[in-house]
Amino acid sequence: MPEELTAERQHLAAARAELSRMRERTLALEVQGGNAASSEALAESLWRRARSLEDDPATALFFGRIDLETDERWYIGRRHVTDDAGDPLVIDWRAPVSTTFYRASHTDPLGVRLRRRFGYDHGRITAMEDEHLLDASEPDARSQILASEIERPRVGPMRDIVATIQPEQDALVRVDVTTTVCIQGAPGTGKTAVGLHRAAWLLYAFRDRLTRTGVLVIGPNQAFLEHIGAVLPTLGEVEVRHTSIEALTSSVPVRAVEPTDVARLKGDARMAEVLHRAVWSHLVPPTEAMVLPRGSRRWRVAAHDLAPLVDGLAGRDIRYETARQLLPQRLAHAVLLKMEALGEYPDDRVQDSVARSAPVKAYAASLWPRVDARALLHRLLSDADALAAAADGILTEEEQERLRWQKPSRTAGSARWTLADTVLLDELGDLLSRTPSLGHVVLDEAQDLSPMQLRAVGRRCTSGAATVLGDIAQGTTPWATGSWTESLRHLGKPDGVVSELRRGFRVPATVIDFAARLLPLAAPGLAAPLSVRDNPGRLDLVRVGSADLVPATVARVDGLRALEGSIGVIVPDARVAEVSAALGAGGIEHGTLGAGHGDVDHQVDVVPATVAKGLEFDHVLVLEPAEIAAAEPDERTGLRRLYVVLTRAVSDLTVVHAEPLPQPLTESPRVGG
Repeated sequence: MPEELTAERQHLAAARAELSRMRERTLALEVQGGNAASSEALAESLWRRARSLEDDPATALFFGRIDLETDERWYIGRRHVTDDAGDPLVIDWRAPVSTTFYRASHTDPLGVRLRRRFGYDHGRITAMEDEHLLDASEPDARSQILASEIERPRVGPMRDIVATIQPEQDALVRVDVTTTVCIQGAPGTGKTAVGLHRAAWLLYAFRDRLTRTGVLVIGPNQAFLEHIGAVLPTLGEVEVRHTSIEALTSSVPVRAVEPTDVARLKGDARMAEVLHRAVWSHLVPPTEAMVLPRGSRRWRVAAHDLAPLVDGLAGRDIRYETARQLLPQRLAHAVLLKMEALGEYPDDRVQDSVARSAPVKAYAASLWPRVDARALLHRLLSDADALAAAADGILTEEEQERLRWQKPSRTAGSARWTLADTVLLDELGDLLSRTPSLGHVVLDEAQDLSPMQLRAVGRRCTSGAATVLGDIAQGTTPWATGSWTESLRHLGKPDGVVSELRRGFRVPATVIDFAARLLPLAAPGLAAPLSVRDNPGRLDLVRVGSADLVPATVARVDGLRALEGSIGVIVPDARVAEVSAALGAGGIEHGTLGAGHGDVDHQVDVVPATVAKGLEFDHVLVLEPAEIAAAEPDERTGLRRLYVVLTRAVSDLTVVHAEPLPQPLTESPRVGG
């Protein structure tokens, strides 16, 4: 074995040297594109290529090896590396042959004779582990290298899972580019990582198509995006854009917060019909003839001849503004028909001239006026009659009254728009001019989106597919979905395939079993997740007096600092400043996460409960669960928020509380000192 280990280390050194040479050759290429635009595009392409060939000596360039029955041998790693002769030293994990590394088993070896996994320490191979898949006498055993990699402590952003992808995860990563896949995943099942690796695989397998049309990752907030932001670059993908759901529709600044019932109503799918009716109600049927003076003649087209032109445009599947711009050409064509009837032979230049003439443009504008999205929404929310006309038969009178501003602003420019308003404006924008479609969208924490937000995301992938990630049990908005079928319908992908990940690899059994006590009330009918980790983890429930709540928290955090790995101190939003100040007074350096920013470079982070979703820490301390739950507008949302908070731990969970725990958590709790 020592000789084999030495040989593998030599192969790693050779692969790293060749990767460095591949990058040097790329950087040395002369940019000659033929013209300025082509040269710029080529330079950008070479820059991206060089970025993808960057090596991090602290990471594993390859993490596995497969020896096939055909005597072929392949090293599986983060990117493809070849020698000077073009022979592969490392195969990209996304290549078809790599599938066997992830999916081969004793029961179905897929032609693999031996699978070898490598253990690393700061980029140096320190261990090897072999599975002889054709040996029936060899028992199935869990890989210790695999378990160590999954449970390895970390400080900083999310790591890729390329070395630890499980068969069921690999199957979802490699779903065809034309298929929308929805992944229901319990905490710790790796659904977010699967979604990101799927984006990387799609860019590998369909590079030309997706480089041209683009890939977008949408997350719940900026802290989450910074947490996951390092994953794709480590896989060699630097072209994927990230945005939050709020930023996706941020055409106006958000300057107000509205009551929950109003926000829920604005997020209702019926609002799309209200807005559609409001936009298209601007059309005015022609009642007078159109008269065009041209030279010594006056050309007259009767209203009854023009009405079919307007109706024909309105009946087409095109946007309002597009049709408005087409109308002058249609009107001009009607004039040309009159000219031809009298023996003239006008060509396209004459039609263009007629379409651009002042009388035709004015007549078109009288039938099909310009609509401004902000002005229209401002009118709907300010004017009872305007809203009633658009919402009649769709919203009740009580709902219309709830939508209207009590104190309307004088103009759309001075309006105090809310987050829900930005989504309505996005819908209006698409009704006026079609939103460009991307090649693929990865949507995380999708269970929290309203129907109107889902429509906004769906507009970005009308000609592409989506990867939808979430957990119904972690829905923490009043409009959180109860059905993925419903969400996919609002997204415009009713044929999307729903798959479930239940095996948890990150959250230990002790922690997940404790949190799962909330599920019967928080998400009835949803199966509890199953932790498959060998290490059961640790759970400590610490009851203190109210005066000792924050001091006890500081003391516990101070003790956790001696352990390796990240520490998340998850607290009620109202206590963030208090806890941060107490940690600072105790000499504990820490960061503070927020909805608008991330801070993942500290060992200790204070995390508002409403920002915890999607994050994970080796050690988690939760302060006052009852207060976290009570801060939400209803019991179900409160318990779901608490379920999210309690499932952020990778190694251990400490709960410090003065108030009694919520009733579902009090059944046979395991108490630590």
